[in-house]
Amino acid sequence: MMDVLTSFTFLIVAIGTMVLAFTGGLAGTISVMKGQSLIGDAIGHATFPGVVLSFMLIGIRETFTLALGAIILGIIAFFSIQMITKHSKVTLDGALALILSSFFGLGMALMSFVQGNPDYGGTQGLNDYIFGQAAYMLSSDVYLIIIASAISLLLFIIFYHQIRIYIFDPVFSRTIGINENFMNLLILTITILVIATGLKAVGAVLIVNILIAPAVIGQLWSNRFPVVLLIGGFSGATAAFTGTYISTAGENIATGPAIILSLSAILVLSIFLSPKGILRRGAHKGKLGEDQYD
Repeated sequence: MMDVLTSFTFLIVAIGTMVLAFTGGLAGTISVMKGQSLIGDAIGHATFPGVVLSFMLIGIRETFTLALGAIILGIIAFFSIQMITKHSKVTLDGALALILSSFFGLGMALMSFVQGNPDYGGTQGLNDYIFGQAAYMLSSDVYLIIIASAISLLLFIIFYHQIRIYIFDPVFSRTIGINENFMNLLILTITILVIATGLKAVGAVLIVNILIAPAVIGQLWSNRFPVVLLIGGFSGATAAFTGTYISTAGENIATGPAIILSLSAILVLSIFLSPKGILRRGAHKGKLGEDQYD
C-alpha cells in the first residue's frame, strides 16, 4: 500500500484528478442548481472534435493546444444551443440532444479520417480523450489542470455573491443590476475550463459525472449553499483519490472509470444514509406514524 502511495506516478495522477474533481464539484453544483446540468454533458461531448481538429491543424499532441481546441468547440456548442432554443421551436432537451450527438459524431468521423491517413501517424493519444486515461497524465497535464482550476476558483470567489443571487433569485438579480448574459458567460467559463482540462483524465463521455454527481451528493447532505459546495468538492476529490489508488494498485483498471465508480459509490451511500436519504426518510416517516398512532 505504501509503495503505491509514495510512487511518483500515483502522486502526479492523484494531485491532478483531485484538483480537477474538487473544482468540478463546485462548477457542477452551480449548473445543477441553475437547472442546466445536461448542458455540461453536451459541452463535454462537443469538446472532443475540438481536440481532434487541433491535432489535425497543429500536428502535435500537446496538452495545452488540444485543450484550447476543446474550449473553442465547447464555446461554439454552448452558443449553438442558445441560438437553437432562442430562434426556433426546438426545446432545450432537443437542442442538447442535437448538439451532443452532432458534435460527438463529428469528432468520431474526424478520428476515423486521422486513423486512415498515414500523414497524421495514427490516433494514439487521441483515443484517451473519449474515455480518459489518467494513468498517462504528465506533469504538464497536472500543471494545466491546476492553472485552469485556479482560474475557475478565482472567478467563483470574486463573483460568489452575484452567482448565489443569480441562481436563487434571478428576478432580484436583474433588479440590482446583475447582467444575465455576463453571468451565463461566467458560469460557462468556469464549467468549460473544468471540462477541457479534464478530458484526458476521465474523457468526454464520463466528464459529466464529475460535474453532476458531487452536486447531487452535496444537496443530499445539506440545504445550505456553501455547505453543498464544500461537500460536492470534497466528495469529488475523495472519489478521485480512491479511484486513482484502485487503478494504480490494481491491474488493467482504467483510472477515469475507477474515479467515476468511486464517485457513484459515494452517491449511492448518500442516497441511503444522508439526512434526505431513503433510510433516514423512512425512519422519519415511521416515527411520524408511531406518533399518530399514539
